Amino acid sequence: MPATAATVSALLARFQAIRSATLQFCESLSPEDLMVQSCPEASPVKWHLAHTSWFFETFVLREFVAVYQPFHPDFQWLFNSYYNSLGDMPEKKLRASFSRPSLGAILSYRTHVDAAIARLLQNPIEDEAARRISLGLQHEQQHLELIATDIKHALFTNPLHPAYLQTVTPPASAALPAPPLDWVSFTPGLIEIGITPDPSDLDTFAFDNETPRHKFYLAPFHLASRLVTCAEYLAFIDEGAYSRPELWLSEGWTTLRAEGWQAPLYWQHDNTTKSGWTLYTLHGFQSIDDLSETPVCHLSFFEADAFARWAGHRLPTEFEWEHAATQQPIAGNFLESNHLHPAPAAGVAGLQQLFGDVWQWTQSAYTGYPGYKPLPGALGEYNGKFMSSQVVLRGGSCVTPATHIRPTYRNFFSPSTRWQFSGLRLAKDGVK
Repeated sequence: MPATAATVSALLARFQAIRSATLQFCESLSPEDLMVQSCPEASPVKWHLAHTSWFFETFVLREFVAVYQPFHPDFQWLFNSYYNSLGDMPEKKLRASFSRPSLGAILSYRTHVDAAIARLLQNPIEDEAARRISLGLQHEQQHLELIATDIKHALFTNPLHPAYLQTVTPPASAALPAPPLDWVSFTPGLIEIGITPDPSDLDTFAFDNETPRHKFYLAPFHLASRLVTCAEYLAFIDEGAYSRPELWLSEGWTTLRAEGWQAPLYWQHDNTTKSGWTLYTLHGFQSIDDLSETPVCHLSFFEADAFARWAGHRLPTEFEWEHAATQQPIAGNFLESNHLHPAPAAGVAGLQQLFGDVWQWTQSAYTGYPGYKPLPGALGEYNGKFMSSQVVLRGGSCVTPATHIRPTYRNFFSPSTRWQFSGLRLAKDGVK
């Protein structure tokens, strides 16, 4: 059934806005910046720009436009990420060696794909084509966030530690102390988790791993009113937590020792500061003294779990988090705020910072919901095949586009991951 004219028009406007946002973020980067791949998890920005175009070309244009002419025959395999059913692809660690095709060719590729999508959306299209474009836009926003996290790591590993942006845009609450940590209680009961999309509703999006909606029993629990701050995490460090094996999961302790962790990623010793630490941000190095009230970030799951244990509490489950988040408006410190760093909590009552600032580690393993079915064909590789050895994070971060997040959104990473803007919120059992 063809999508309505209104749906197609809105989809084109959204397509153009989201694709433009990616290029706008890259305006502060040099062509040399776009080539750097500084860790195994990251990719060069130039590759992100090509791969997101590849996604639209592969899953929309090649399948729904009979006369479509691909931009270049080699791009079909060169910019494939992990879709094994579509054929071979270069090793991820080699992406920084792609000096050719040139940046100019990659930008021409984006222009070619954008023009073809715009032509497609000049007329009514099938529902499935509209759904594929919506998926591609969510995919583009994921990669915009990855561009921010990847370039932060790339600039940090540069011996000069250059800033992405020299100008700091502090939030209004930057000079205020974080409010005291309070607890918000939730009663036990049978709740519903996830979403079952209406196939006829093209305006509502969910990834397949958010489905289907299902019932789940929650025991009574409390959530901390705000995120854990740098000052609170500094107390954890000062009490020697990184040398106390009783606080750590076995794999976490092994990883800590192997990697030589002494603090979160981007923290560096600096005896000229009161705290003894500085923190690298997308605006360059800043003293922890000036950021003490901001949420701690760039933690692995192992560090988040160890802090919770040290504090006498635990991490929330993803089901507890979602239940609480569905009762709150989607508002917070997102990419559009242009702070590019977590902001302090405001001095108000109730739950804060559920959305934005930092991705919040949960204690939940990333698995399929009861009745989960991946998308058919190659798109089934998008989420389902990663349901092993991963942990769920919720809520988005300060570099997540605001229109990309929702209470049911499930992010996931391996437990040792630290290059993402990841932090924690405490939870505990029982009732008041």
